[in-house]
Amino acid sequence: MSQSFLGRLPLSRFEVDRDYLARERPGLFDELRANPAARVLPIFEGQAPLKSDNELALVRFDELPETSILVYLGLTTSATDTEPVGTPVVAASIPSRGELEDRPWANLRALGSRLSARDAGLLTEALGILNWHATHAFSPLTGGHTVSEKGGWVRRDPASDREMFPRTDAAIIVGVTDADDRILLGSNALWEANRFSLLAGFVEPGESLEAAVIREVFEESGIRVVDPVYLGSQPWPFPASLMLGFRATVDPGRASTLTPDGAEILALRWFSRDELRASRGEILLPGPTSIAHAIIEEWFGEPIVDGMW
Repeated sequence: MSQSFLGRLPLSRFEVDRDYLARERPGLFDELRANPAARVLPIFEGQAPLKSDNELALVRFDELPETSILVYLGLTTSATDTEPVGTPVVAASIPSRGELEDRPWANLRALGSRLSARDAGLLTEALGILNWHATHAFSPLTGGHTVSEKGGWVRRDPASDREMFPRTDAAIIVGVTDADDRILLGSNALWEANRFSLLAGFVEPGESLEAAVIREVFEESGIRVVDPVYLGSQPWPFPASLMLGFRATVDPGRASTLTPDGAEILALRWFSRDELRASRGEILLPGPTSIAHAIIEEWFGEPIVDGMW
């Protein structure tokens, strides 16, 4: 991944040492509760509390309302005005905001591009692992309840004594260009009719990333592409994806017709840079937290700022 492209990916930033060896200590959370320097990132319905418009509010254990799941996120590697380097941070899933109700709260989609590298890394990590806990309370082997262990990074099925580890769903997202260097954008059935983005899809079992690029683009658009080129990746914990960004070009040796699949993609359009610029006020583009925004912006050659579209 080029450093210039990496700098466009808000959720790929991190200033956190995940401190994985500490997860093996049985009394880890008791240690952290007794440590006055330890801080907690509360998560309620996918939202986190804010200290300011662009900074997370990390709280002490004694400020927390009731918690359901705790996960050790690691040690910070950068400082703020209140937390020094090496601050231990725990994510806590909470059933209500409790005494934190009066604070402002926000979600990662809206907040990700405004956060510091430290806070973006903490919140992305917290959401990813807590989303996994929310869907693995029961064992797929026995149907029994599972228990959280090893700092919140393992769930164990007591009936079979089998451990379950977090999983990430790989998904490709592609900036497709034609012989005239126009970019292909599609409108998903789940979005507003005027929202357009890149084509994307999940990698299937037994499939390479490059094969997934070629297959997904053809399935969704009818366009045959060649030469997938990897750009970079960004975690997307909504709920558990890793977005793998590519560029690809239309296959000059095979005829293909632009055809929306009609189920997932309802509309497709080719845009030159001038046509995309002229669409201001007509269409909506992906927000600045997404890798789709970064890929489109890199092709466009100039910033696509909030409010431009």
